[in-house]
Amino acid sequence: MKFLPKLFAGWVLGVVCLGQLHAQVPVAAAPSVPERGLTGPHPDDDTFVMLRDASRLNDLARVDTYAARLQQYPLPSYVEYYRLKPRLASTSPDEIRSFLIRYQGSAIADRLRNDWLLELGRARDWVNFDQQLPLFVLNDDTQVRCYGLMSRVARGERVTEEARAALVNPQAYGDACNGLLVALAQANQFDVNDLLVQLRLAGETASTGPARRIATLLGASDAHAAQAVDFPALAMARGVGATRAEHEIYLVAISRMARSSLKLAAVALRKNLPLLSSQEQAIGWAVLAHAASLKLDPDAAEYWRNSAGAPLTAEQVQWKTRIALRQGDWKTVRSAIADMPAPLRSQSAWTYWQARAMQTDPASPPEAALALYQRIADQNNFYGQLALEELGQKISIPPPGPALTTEELVPVAANAGLRRAVKFFSLRLRPEGTREWNWELRKFSERELLAAAEFARRNEILDRMVHTSERTRTQFDYTQRFPSPHIELLSPTTNQLGLDKAWVYGLIRQESRFMTDARSSVGASGLMQVMPATAQYVARKIGLGDYVKDKLNDLHTNLVLGSNYMNMVLANAGGSQTLATAAYNAGPGRMRAWRATLSQPMEGAVFAESIPYMETRVYVKNVMANATNYAALFENRPQSLKARLGRVAPRTDAPSDLP
Repeated sequence: MKFLPKLFAGWVLGVVCLGQLHAQVPVAAAPSVPERGLTGPHPDDDTFVMLRDASRLNDLARVDTYAARLQQYPLPSYVEYYRLKPRLASTSPDEIRSFLIRYQGSAIADRLRNDWLLELGRARDWVNFDQQLPLFVLNDDTQVRCYGLMSRVARGERVTEEARAALVNPQAYGDACNGLLVALAQANQFDVNDLLVQLRLAGETASTGPARRIATLLGASDAHAAQAVDFPALAMARGVGATRAEHEIYLVAISRMARSSLKLAAVALRKNLPLLSSQEQAIGWAVLAHAASLKLDPDAAEYWRNSAGAPLTAEQVQWKTRIALRQGDWKTVRSAIADMPAPLRSQSAWTYWQARAMQTDPASPPEAALALYQRIADQNNFYGQLALEELGQKISIPPPGPALTTEELVPVAANAGLRRAVKFFSLRLRPEGTREWNWELRKFSERELLAAAEFARRNEILDRMVHTSERTRTQFDYTQRFPSPHIELLSPTTNQLGLDKAWVYGLIRQESRFMTDARSSVGASGLMQVMPATAQYVARKIGLGDYVKDKLNDLHTNLVLGSNYMNMVLANAGGSQTLATAAYNAGPGRMRAWRATLSQPMEGAVFAESIPYMETRVYVKNVMANATNYAALFENRPQSLKARLGRVAPRTDAPSDLP
């Protein structure tokens, strides 16, 4: 990514030079130590990046060497942060407080406070921890939250309900949340039922370490609990056991076995049902039902019926609802959503489906469903758009507000935090750039958000432009929210293929947020996040004879390959954009397997909501909502998401060799 486009570079430099009045923003918004010289490359940029990497590796010798070379570098707060970070355990509290005071109100000060709180929590230094926690502005770290609750338990406070809300994902517990769990048990704030819930969650998420700890707290064998998670067949062969905890460990084994062999797990459960209490039997059916749901197995609905009376986890109750949707069982949809915890039930997805279910109930007044649709119809997302259509409207582009003035753009371009962010993006230090950028957005009005989005556009940081513009609620600029860069490169291919340009841009927006150098953890590259093997396949199919792997990051090549692959998966999906979008993300083979579970056509929204992979489920909904907005922009007329989703038909085509 370029640092500054030529046309805009002079404008920014002029703004900074003209307005040193703007260079020092209030203390609450920027460090008290000025950080200037951020408007271009610096000879020590490479040394700064090496300092950052050395700090991440806790390589103190290299940290000191690089920091010594950077005494005049224009980011002194970060130079000092990278020097301090690996030393937090041994640095005096006074030195850390000195940093926090000097850079009070800055993103990096809040980051260091976050790091220090984690260190204080690990050391169980509750005096300093309790002093610093109220000053942690973002307060968005789960580990810090668990340490905070642990500190309150140590003071004798009752935190049971807050802890139940926090302890929902054993995979991410770490020292803090595992320690909190032990503290709650020792303080008698978590009883046996709470610990059994945690054991079920550990099994559901394949979390061996937490399963061991919870079994110990229950007075059961931690080795047996670990075996139930990692080697469920061996645990099932050992039998049900005599105690309630042992019964739960057996059910964890059933849960884990069902993920690999639903049939074997079902046989084992049925064999031992007489040895289990009625609630334990229901829990057993629930874990089978959850596993069957993830496979879209036809027995899932029956297993959910057998699970009546089981205490369901959040994931389980959502999958019970999804299977009922696939069955057209609106009565179960209504009851399952009613059983969800209030925060889950209020999410836009379940608000929408609750309203749909109400409309099938003759006893439910029509205005009740309409009120639920109204609650989410102003959200420009998948379910907000569907709710809008249920209210008799279509998706259109709101009129833009007044054009931004120079007076509005100048202070944004001079904002120290945004300038630091641009510097970080130019160095490809995206986490630091995103942190600085988002920190500044917290304080902006809607007009300032639009100005910041425009600043991002002119610096070619389009992901931040989209993210920033999406924050407005009363004034809109959909050219910022839904940009269409490189259209002159994309149009020849889409026109030749007859491919819906709105759908292509909807997918690009989700894949890369228009970052041309985007690269995923699995190797997908470029705007359209094409995998190397897929690129080779498509290049061969379309006769791109001069294609070599290094060309995948070439903008034009990436667009040509990605668009052609979209066209191929669309043809393989029988023309369904819903199915093709799922195939682009999860692979054509998985899409065909999901489609093969259908016995009759299914509403596109129901199919999307019941995709087994969470990533693909979210992806499909976002791409289809994006495409609807792009169509409204490109065609300048209202659009229907329902029509775009269509109905997904059972598979009738032959298998494909698509990768």
